[in-house]
Amino acid sequence: MKNFKRVLAVLMSIALIVCCFAACGNKTEEPATNEAKIKIGFIFLHDENSTYDNNFLIAAKAACEKLGVEAVIKTNIPESNECYEAAADLADQGCKAVFADSFGHEDFMIKAAKEFPDVQFCHATGTRAHTENVANYHNAFASIYEGRYLAGVAAGLKLNEMIESGKITADKAKMGYVGAYTYAEVISGYTSFYLGAKSVCPSVTMEVQFTGSWYDETKEKEAANLLINKGCVLLSQHADSMGAPTACETAGVPDVSYNGSTVQACPNTFIIASRINWEPYMEYMIKAVQNGTSIDADWVGTLATGSVELTDINTKAAAEGTQAKIEEVKKGLQDGTIHVFDTKTFTVDGKALSSYKADVDSDENYVHETEVIKDGYFSESEFRSAPYFDVRIDGITLLNEKF
Repeated sequence: MKNFKRVLAVLMSIALIVCCFAACGNKTEEPATNEAKIKIGFIFLHDENSTYDNNFLIAAKAACEKLGVEAVIKTNIPESNECYEAAADLADQGCKAVFADSFGHEDFMIKAAKEFPDVQFCHATGTRAHTENVANYHNAFASIYEGRYLAGVAAGLKLNEMIESGKITADKAKMGYVGAYTYAEVISGYTSFYLGAKSVCPSVTMEVQFTGSWYDETKEKEAANLLINKGCVLLSQHADSMGAPTACETAGVPDVSYNGSTVQACPNTFIIASRINWEPYMEYMIKAVQNGTSIDADWVGTLATGSVELTDINTKAAAEGTQAKIEEVKKGLQDGTIHVFDTKTFTVDGKALSSYKADVDSDENYVHETEVIKDGYFSESEFRSAPYFDVRIDGITLLNEKF
C-alpha cells in the first residue's frame, strides 16, 4: 500500500510538472501598452467657413488619420503674437511638428522655432526659410500657378463660346478678378489665370479689384459686383469667401472659383476651380517626424505629386470640349513643352521681358536680387517655394492698388 501511495504521488508530481510546462508553452504575452500617439499641431487663420482654411483642415485630418497620428488643431488664429502663443502651446502639449497656414503667421512661427529647437515648424506660403537658417523651420507651397493657368484655359474657352454665340463681341471679352492683396502670391495667381485664358482667347483683357483682406464676404461680393457693373463677363478670385461666387450666381455671370467647387451654391455659373491639395505635404511632414528624417527648407508640390488639382467641370456652365483641352495643356505643362510664364506670351509696357530680378530673398528693403528669366520663361517657385512673380503685364488693369 505504501508503495502504491508512493507511486501515485510520483505520478501526480509528474502530471503537475507536465501541466505546468504545457501551460507555459501555451501562454501568450500580454499586449504591451499602446505607445502614445505622435501629436501634430495645426494653426489656421480661420475655420471651415473659409474655403482657404477648410482646404487645409481637410488635408490635415486626412493625413493624420491615414498615418495614425493625433491632430491638435487651433482655428481662428490671427496674424499676430497670438500665433506665437498658439505655436508655443502646441509645442508644450508635446506636438512634434506645428504647421501654420497663413502668410502673416511667419514671423511668429520663426520665433517659436527658435524657442523650441526639438519641434519642427512648417509654414505654408512663407518666404524666409531659405534665408533664416533655422534648422527646424520650413516653408511649403505648390505650383498652383499651373492650376490657375489650366482654370484660365477653361475661362478662355467659355469666352470663345460667348463670342461665337453672339452674346459678346471679341473686344468685350473682359474678365474680372477679386484679389485679396497686392502680394506676389496674388499677382502670380491672377497673371497665370489671365495667361491661361489668353492662350485660347487672344482678345481677352482683365480688371482686378483688391479687398485688403483674405476673408471678407461683404467686400468680396462688393468687388465682384463692381467688376460685373464695369462690364466683366466672367470672374475669378483669390480671396477666401463665397462673396464673389454668389455675386456671379445672382448676376448670371460665369465664375471660376478657388480652393474647391462652388457648384452646389452656384449651379448655373460655376465652371471649375483650382486648388492646392495639401495632403501630400502633410503626409511628407508627418513621415519625416515619424522616421526622424529632414524636412526640406522649401518644398514645392506639383501636378505630378498630386498637390495641384482641378475640381470636376460643371458641364452646365463650361464650354464644350473644356475637359479635353485641359488634359492637352496639362500634358504640356508636365512635359515642359508649355511654361505658364513664357515670355513670348506677354509683354510689359509693350516690350518683351528678357531679364528680371525678383525679390526672392525677402527682407524689409524689398530688394530684387535674383535673376529669374531663364530659357525664355519666368522661373516661378524654383528659387523658393512661395511665389515671387510680381510683374505687371499688359492686358491686366488694376482698379485699386492701396493694399
